Amino acid sequence: MRLTPDQMDMAIAALRAVQQFARPADGVLRHFFRENSKFGVNDRAFISESVFGVLRHFFSLKQIVGTTTSRSLLLAYLVKFQGMNLKELIPLVSEAEAKQLTKIKAASLKSQSLSIRSELPEWMVNKMQKFMPDKDILTLGISLQQPASLDLRVNTIITNRNEVLARLSEDGIKAQVTPYSPIGIRLDRKSTINQHDLFLAGKIEIQDEGSQLLGYLLGPKRGDIVVDFCAGAGGKALMMGALMCSKGRIYAFDISEKRLNNLKLRLKRSGLSNIYTRCIDNENDNKVKRLTGKIDRLMVDVPCSGLGTLRRNPDLKLRQSPQSIERFKRQQAAILSSSSNLLKPGGRLVYATCSFLPEENQEIIESFLASHTKFTLQKCSEIFAKQKIPLDTGKFLHLSPNLHRTDGFFAAVLNLTRKNDH
Repeated sequence: MRLTPDQMDMAIAALRAVQQFARPADGVLRHFFRENSKFGVNDRAFISESVFGVLRHFFSLKQIVGTTTSRSLLLAYLVKFQGMNLKELIPLVSEAEAKQLTKIKAASLKSQSLSIRSELPEWMVNKMQKFMPDKDILTLGISLQQPASLDLRVNTIITNRNEVLARLSEDGIKAQVTPYSPIGIRLDRKSTINQHDLFLAGKIEIQDEGSQLLGYLLGPKRGDIVVDFCAGAGGKALMMGALMCSKGRIYAFDISEKRLNNLKLRLKRSGLSNIYTRCIDNENDNKVKRLTGKIDRLMVDVPCSGLGTLRRNPDLKLRQSPQSIERFKRQQAAILSSSSNLLKPGGRLVYATCSFLPEENQEIIESFLASHTKFTLQKCSEIFAKQKIPLDTGKFLHLSPNLHRTDGFFAAVLNLTRKNDH
């Protein structure tokens, strides 16, 4: 595709809007496309790929270019990381820019700092060096620069994985089974799967394999009463509803009415009848307290830095800070402590984040266990072994894109002891 002056200008305008870093990049782009509805499919694809490409390589580009103006960053990205031929760009750039781009194309990044090579901010690298060797930080950083695959979850209430794979194959969509989730499918490349009959009929949902594995860790059974504490748009609640064969009850709590409304739309497609959405003000809401001591299974997927999702949300590394991590830690500890009161003796709680920082993960769990002595830690590997899921990351679940091809996830399983277990 030959780049036009219009496409160039549109991509620069979109990048400028994203670079305010006030809101998530994907939301800013959605708004940008709504405001500019005349764009064709190819235009939108070029703009999205270019904006996300610049964000993925932001620190390298800033270092090479010496500025963060949207035009300079975009041109440098196209030449350095997209391999665009300088001849193609000559009609679109000034003589001075052309000279600069020739230097940029030849510039080496090998001698740059770990932060620049891994494309992670300095403060994050400093935190990671406390628990990871530099070579592993670099490997993880490089894997977070790659676009994420598109994972699907088969809705086992309506269909099974083999049927879905056969239908995708018929339609020329290349897909494979996920290595760990028994109901996951991975598409080889991005597609508009949300317009496919399988999606519209509720037979598949878009859900990262790591998120699916959290449902297996919780392992809800038919007839259980379950709470999905920070349900969001409800991907895990829908999966758990299917695991429970639509028997029992799932309460999906969230502080965002908008996210819960998205869940209601997905619920209609799913064929499930055991999910009840509840909008709450905070973790101490009366709607929560009413269920104290009544819950069999509790999913606590807490708000977090989201650094494990940088493949999908590369702007997060520019929007988070050491201060935001401190805020998340206070929130995580408060939500875990408050929500744990819902469990009945013998109940199971899964605490989860999409972060790889121990201070949002193991340290929160260790602190909780020190002050909540009726809870015990269960090894994630034991639960997976019983379900014949071939994954052993030790007592906690640790997933990362470089090792597992999922987003970065952490989970811990806590059981509330029965009185006669002491």
